[in-house]
Amino acid sequence: MRSAIRFLHRGDVVELCEVRPNETVLDYLRLRRGLSGTKEGCGEGDCGACTVAVGRVVEGRLVYQPVNSCIQFLGMLDGAELVTVEDLAADGKLHPVQQAMVDCHGSQCGFCTPGFIMSLFTLYHAPDVPATRKTVTDWLAGNLCRCTGYRPIVAAALGACFETIDDAFSRRADETMAALTALQDDMDVMISSGDGFFAAPASVDALAVLYEQHPDATILAGATDVGLWVTKQLRYLPKIIWIGRVAELEGAEETAGGVLMGARATFGDTHDFMARIDPDLGELWRRIGSRQVRASGTVCGNIANGSPIGDSPPALIALGATLELRKGAAARTLPLDGFFLDYGKQDREPGEIVTGLYVPRLDPNHAFRCFKISKRFDQDITAVLMAVRLTLVDGGVTEARIAYGGMAPTPKRAEATEIALVGARPDKPSTWAGALKALAEDFTPIGDMRASEDYRQEVARALLAKALVEIGGTPDERTRITGARREEASHAA
Repeated sequence: MRSAIRFLHRGDVVELCEVRPNETVLDYLRLRRGLSGTKEGCGEGDCGACTVAVGRVVEGRLVYQPVNSCIQFLGMLDGAELVTVEDLAADGKLHPVQQAMVDCHGSQCGFCTPGFIMSLFTLYHAPDVPATRKTVTDWLAGNLCRCTGYRPIVAAALGACFETIDDAFSRRADETMAALTALQDDMDVMISSGDGFFAAPASVDALAVLYEQHPDATILAGATDVGLWVTKQLRYLPKIIWIGRVAELEGAEETAGGVLMGARATFGDTHDFMARIDPDLGELWRRIGSRQVRASGTVCGNIANGSPIGDSPPALIALGATLELRKGAAARTLPLDGFFLDYGKQDREPGEIVTGLYVPRLDPNHAFRCFKISKRFDQDITAVLMAVRLTLVDGGVTEARIAYGGMAPTPKRAEATEIALVGARPDKPSTWAGALKALAEDFTPIGDMRASEDYRQEVARALLAKALVEIGGTPDERTRITGARREEASHAA
């Protein structure tokens, strides 16, 4: 067992034995290291002023991802390289993205600039991305500029981020990968702190044993939600178990019937897999949070937290996904739609952890649609999310799976509506009237700052009708402002 975390910064190995469970990367940089270039803005991973880059070796290459340091816990840096805005200039010269920001006048008040620079640094190092304005705006959706300086920032990105990669980091990439590889070991990490600890087991067996011993501990995956418990709710989490070192839980793979993803698999890791199942899933995954959130946030974490407005559960429920759980040596599976019991309550025993998720592929006789409604198109919390999978035989519906988010205390299937749709034909609107009315039996939504009760009810009906219109044969482009279902969408990055 190791009682310290180790990471790379400025080419040196940093080893820390004193790591408070709730200490964030941002606090470490500003308060411990005096590196104030990384700014504290919203404190919840929305504004991007605190963005840093985290480098890891992935499939034999060095990959840099943008991370919101305000909600990343310090212990999560173990085994990685940390890059901040102070690290970019070399030999008296600005980094290419910094120089482009100067040349294009991309900085105004300057508070958000370090975060933009770091996001652009990761875009600069991203391989095989289209050199388009859309790529840039998607990459920067998690960085907010209150001076409305987006036009010159986008111009700087287009001018600097799609040329040949040539900076100090690319030139020493082999050296960095060797150093990161040397940091990898199979030791569990346990750092005690007062009445608690920060732990990072190195195997799923060790994880299961530790969590069974400490069922009151907080399981940490990407921290995109748990981080806010500390920064916004001011909660003290004395015991944290991070799953980031458990190799058995990482990544996703395609099987004969679908996609199997581990509890460590992020939205970024799984995007292409989901897009290959259906283009709407690729678009939904792209609109979940920001690039920073998708690089850290995990699909299984989004499920385990049980939010009634979590974006992924309704789509996964409609697909018939199955959840994998483990407590000690005992493992079990259950349909995802049986996991959510009530607001804040899931079918998960104390000491039981979500270890994976299986998402089945669509059959040839399936039709699938998924829509997200929010006030802001990118990086915004959902008001209503609907996903529907219909089984069609000779043009008629023989089975329906319909799930909504934002309409009930949990992600929930529209069971009365599903029954009412059986026998209907999507190409004959007169046959779905009963199903649209049945939605009122399935849901009695509440009103809040995102949407009123009446709005949610009306939007729920409209989204179902929209899906049926599309499935019934109306050209997709006529029903969509953006995100049209084109063949190439299933291969988008």
